[in-house]
Amino acid sequence: MSKNARLEARLTPDIHALLKRAAAIQGRSLSDFVVSAARHAAVETIEQADMIRLSQADQERFAAALCESSPLTPAMERAIRHHEELVGPLVE
Repeated sequence: MSKNARLEARLTPDIHALLKRAAAIQGRSLSDFVVSAARHAAVETIEQADMIRLSQADQERFAAALCESSPLTPAMERAIRHHEELVGPLVE
């Protein structure tokens, strides 16, 4: 893996010692330990930010909206007819 970026951080002696001890426990270099921990935290943060959380009431409204059948638009009706001509009838 090509390493072409650098990250610097100022740490208190206590945090530095803590990180060195944790890296040693895992048998890793301090740099490898910090990069791995930072990557894990970044992935988790992004996953949490991308997740949509709904209340129970909102979940029920969302599910009801999915289950409701809306009238087909003229474009959708044409697409269905075209599909049936090419492939055959849609299965319901």
